[in-house]
Amino acid sequence: MHNPDLSPESLVVSLGRPPHTLDAPVNPSITMTSTYVGAATPTGSERVYARFSNPTWDPFEEALGTLEKASSPALLYASGMASIAAAFNLVPLGGTIVLPETAYNGTLALGQQKEAAGHFKVRIAPVSDTDATIALLDGADVLWIESPTNPMLEVADIAALAAAAKEHGILTIVDNTFATPLVQQPLTMGADVVVHSVTKSLSGHSDVILGAVVCADPELRQRMHGERTLQGAIPGPFEAWLALRGLRTLSVRVEKAMANAQELAERLENHPNLEGVRYPGLPKDPGYERAKATMNGFGAVLGIYVAGGAEAAERFLDALQLWTPATSLGGVESLAERRRRHASEPKSVAENMVRLSVGIENVDDLWRDLDQALRASAL
Repeated sequence: MHNPDLSPESLVVSLGRPPHTLDAPVNPSITMTSTYVGAATPTGSERVYARFSNPTWDPFEEALGTLEKASSPALLYASGMASIAAAFNLVPLGGTIVLPETAYNGTLALGQQKEAAGHFKVRIAPVSDTDATIALLDGADVLWIESPTNPMLEVADIAALAAAAKEHGILTIVDNTFATPLVQQPLTMGADVVVHSVTKSLSGHSDVILGAVVCADPELRQRMHGERTLQGAIPGPFEAWLALRGLRTLSVRVEKAMANAQELAERLENHPNLEGVRYPGLPKDPGYERAKATMNGFGAVLGIYVAGGAEAAERFLDALQLWTPATSLGGVESLAERRRRHASEPKSVAENMVRLSVGIENVDDLWRDLDQALRASAL
């Protein structure tokens, strides 16, 4: 049992440890098995088969559930998209889901695919516009929120939207990948389900593909556990162990990366080779006041708009030395990507928009590399 008075910084280090008994290991071990020794007369509590359960999953699921202030453990999935797909299964056949206008392109692409197959209908909402989003809830079954959104960094009023969804009798699901539970905890704001790409900040080292779902209602969690067992989108034990090891440093990584992001955003704001910067930590950003009021920090992702269009943005990426031109985010290393290079990226994302995932390197080194690459983009 964990101490409820511990801070999140202590919980990420202490949760999921073996009991403090003499000669016990400090870290949980990896269980590599496909099946378990069974009883002649089943009791209903045994593990039975490794698609149902693995003791290596348990520590991470316990830790994430506690960090998100859920009353039951999280559920790990084989990837972030597997967790999104599992959450989409909560929309009834023929029902309606309200999705953000700009969100992770995998989420939007899967929504379009499901709609085309007749599984459900999709309504697109500007989630940073609370009234406009609430106006789309009548007759819907699920409201899906990303905040901040990927890659536009729009900030939603999660509490107001979740309250309105409850009035309409619909489920609220929040993708909390960008913020992490150290920056915001959507279940405490009224959300029913939280989704994570564990691949990103939670594991934090760009070496794991995993996803997770956290439920406010233990019965809903049990339902999703049953579906995970039948559908088979389970994590590997080694990946789960790596993710738990990465989670131990989440607090220090997030603190450093956010401090770097804030400093870089402020330096970039008036750069002559940029048309604009999006970061909720900038007072001029449209999401600043809401983020300041509802989040414990502003995250570690920036959006920059390179002057000169897509070609200049590509020259900027080619000129980077310390930053790595790559997709993904939330790792210890700093990454940069022009999101519209993906055909599935929403057209509302500008061609010259580059998403910066800020890592934990020295901020002056990061700045010098950005500055020289931006100057090279104008040549």
